[in-house]
Amino acid sequence: MTLEKPTRPADFECCEGQCSPCVWDTYFEEMNAWNAAQKAAKAAEQAALDKPETNTESSTD
Repeated sequence: MTLEKPTRPADFECCEGQCSPCVWDTYFEEMNAWNAAQKAAKAAEQAALDKPETNTESSTD
């Protein structure tokens, strides 16, 4: 499953009123989660490439 990259908030979306959570707090949390998911997917892909192939064919002599 590939997560869609979070959309950066537009300038008008932050009121600069120190809201909790601010739209920027939410954005950065979502970006951290997205980056972690991308890193995990890349590591899994690399692990699959590094895994030695096993011979699944059986020979009958």
